[in-house]
Amino acid sequence: MDEELLTEEVQWIRYLQGEADNGSTFVLRTPEIVIAPVNAPVTTYPTIDDAYGNKGAGKMPFRQLTHVVPINGISYLIKIRRTQDQKVAMEANVTRIMLFVFFGLFTATILFNWLISKRLWKPFRVSLKKIREAELQKMEVVHFGKTETLEFNELNGALDTMAKKIFNDYLNMKEFTENAAHEMQTPLAVVQSKMELLLQDPNLNDGQVQAIVDSSEALNRLSKLNQSLLLLAKIENNQYETSDRLSLNDVTRKYLKLFDELIKDKQLYVNTHLSEDFQINLHPLLADSLVSNLLGNAVKYNRIGGSISIEVIGNKYAISNTSTLPVIDEKQLFKRFNKSKSSTESSNGLGLAIVKKICDTHNLLINYHADNGTHSFVIERK
Repeated sequence: MDEELLTEEVQWIRYLQGEADNGSTFVLRTPEIVIAPVNAPVTTYPTIDDAYGNKGAGKMPFRQLTHVVPINGISYLIKIRRTQDQKVAMEANVTRIMLFVFFGLFTATILFNWLISKRLWKPFRVSLKKIREAELQKMEVVHFGKTETLEFNELNGALDTMAKKIFNDYLNMKEFTENAAHEMQTPLAVVQSKMELLLQDPNLNDGQVQAIVDSSEALNRLSKLNQSLLLLAKIENNQYETSDRLSLNDVTRKYLKLFDELIKDKQLYVNTHLSEDFQINLHPLLADSLVSNLLGNAVKYNRIGGSISIEVIGNKYAISNTSTLPVIDEKQLFKRFNKSKSSTESSNGLGLAIVKKICDTHNLLINYHADNGTHSFVIERK
C-alpha cells in the first residue's frame, strides 16, 4: 500500500509540473486526495502514517501520505489516502482461519493422543484390573499375559512371580494356622482336664488347691488367647468365605439369651430396637464373634444396674452401654492386647481387634464414641 501511495504521488507531481508549464494552478479536494497550494515549508521526504476518518457510527482506518513539494516556485500540499478496509477484513479472515486451523489441529492432536494412549496402555489397564479383582484364595489362577510392549512384559512377568509367591505364602500361613489350631488346643485341653482331676484330690491342702485354681485360670486365659490369635490369622488370610446373607438381628437375639444370666447378675436393663433387619454377607462364625465380642464387652464393662441399648437404624447397627470407665483413646481403641487399666475384668485385649478386623475385611465401618458415661459402637455398611 505504501508503494502504491508513492507511485501515485510521483504521477501527480508529473501532472502538476505539466499544468504549471501551461501556466495554470491546479486544485483538487476529495475524501481520498487533497492537492492544493499552501503557505508551508517544503518537506524533503513524504510522510506515511495511519489515519482515521468517520464512517457511519465508527471510524475507518486509512493509510495516508503527506508531502509538501515545490512546483515551479509554488508549494503544493499532496495528501493521498488509501482505505484499509480490505486489510482489516483480510486480517480478520486470516485470524479466523488460523484459529480454526489451530483448534482443528489441537482437537486432532488430543484425539490422536487419546487413541494412541488408550491402545498403548490397554495391557496396563488389563493388568491393573486383575490386581484389583484378585482374591487371596484364587491367586493361583491369576495370570498376566504377554503384550506387544517389552516393558509391560517385564511388569507382567514380575506380577506373575509375585502372585505365585503370595499364594504360596498364603498356603503356608493357612497350613500353619490350621496345624496350630489343632496341635496347640489338644495339649491345652489335656492339661486343663488334668488340673480338674487334681482339684478332686481330697489330700490337697488349701495352698495347693489355690495354686491349681490359679494355674487353671491362667491356662484357660492362654487357651482363649490362642483361639483369638488363630481367629485373627484366619480372618486376615480370608479363610472364612460366604456368599449368603445373614441377619445380625438373629445373632443378637441368640447372644442375648446366652448372656441372660450375666445380664441378670448385674441387674442390667436391655433396650432393643430391632424392627429393621440388618443383613450382611458374613460367615456365621464371624457373625457370632462380632456380636459376642461387642455384646460381651457391653455386659462385662457395664456398671451394676446399668443399661444396654441395641438398635438398627437404616444401614447402622449400634450397641451402647453405660459404664464408669473413661473414654477409650482412639489410638488404642482397636489395638491388640489393649486393656483398660481401670477395669477389674480379665481380658486378653483382642476382642475389639477381632471386631475391627472382621469389619475391615467385609466392607463394614465401625465407629466408637462416648458421651455422659455411655459408650457406643456403631457398625455401618459401606
